[in-house]
Amino acid sequence: MDEGVLPSWNDGSIRTAIVDFVTKVTKQGSADFVPPPERIAVFDNDGTLWAEWPLFVQIYFALDRLGELANADPSMRDKQPYKAFLEHDLKTIANFSRKDALLPAMATHAGVTEEDFAATVDRWFASAKHPKLGRAFTDCAYRPQRELLDYLRANGFKTFIVTGGGVDFVRRIAGQLYGVPPEQVVGSSLKAHFETFGGTVTVRKLAEIGSFDDREEKVVNIVLHIGRRPIFAFGNSDGDLAMLRYTLAGEGARLGMLLHHDDAEREFAYDRAFRVSPLGEALDQAAALGIQVVGMKENWKTIF
Repeated sequence: MDEGVLPSWNDGSIRTAIVDFVTKVTKQGSADFVPPPERIAVFDNDGTLWAEWPLFVQIYFALDRLGELANADPSMRDKQPYKAFLEHDLKTIANFSRKDALLPAMATHAGVTEEDFAATVDRWFASAKHPKLGRAFTDCAYRPQRELLDYLRANGFKTFIVTGGGVDFVRRIAGQLYGVPPEQVVGSSLKAHFETFGGTVTVRKLAEIGSFDDREEKVVNIVLHIGRRPIFAFGNSDGDLAMLRYTLAGEGARLGMLLHHDDAEREFAYDRAFRVSPLGEALDQAAALGIQVVGMKENWKTIF
């Protein structure tokens, strides 16, 4: 195997499975050949492409932003899940469901134009650091995954991010970190409305969830926004199981993978007990469904 392919991945069955899969679906005349327009690969973001523990990156953004919103609406300070965020009660937040944990993060979009929100996110990323890893959040992306994304694209794949995080938030960094353009990011969203004012035409976000992109809703949004069944999917939690099952249920050659955080020394080790984004059901079903489990400790030479 070419040592220049996926250099941050250790030799072994996982790296071999990736290379063998890509080889057979791209080889003209192969029984498994897939035309380039049908080479769709989908990746979850939080915990799959960058660090998500002990809290999602967007939650840290919300922790910094919600104080401004609460000044305008003091009633937020007495309502959960906003109360926990405003009090920086990390223990309580860690026990929220994924949706409850992301609701306050999504609230930071409400009433803001798309341009103003983009500028706010860019300013935050310019200086914000991960409290546990001590590095910029933009330095918390996984090197092996960027190599994998690049490898797939070099072989005619179109790569999409399908995330439970806010679509507008992830679009601001998807190109820089992953080489994925904004139109290839599918995520949770707020409803919005078109408005004109003083000759300016823009879109303003409303304080109402449009789509919460998790579990089965990920598949619904793949159909809605991509329009093709993926042949490759990579996730890291039970929230990605439906997307993996949908990918693997199609005809022809397919590959589905789960990243298992099992490296406390170089990153973090967690799965079932991580309330916000558990990996239990998917781990239990992986073998029966043909999902490859990628252990950080065994399969990655380096992480960041």
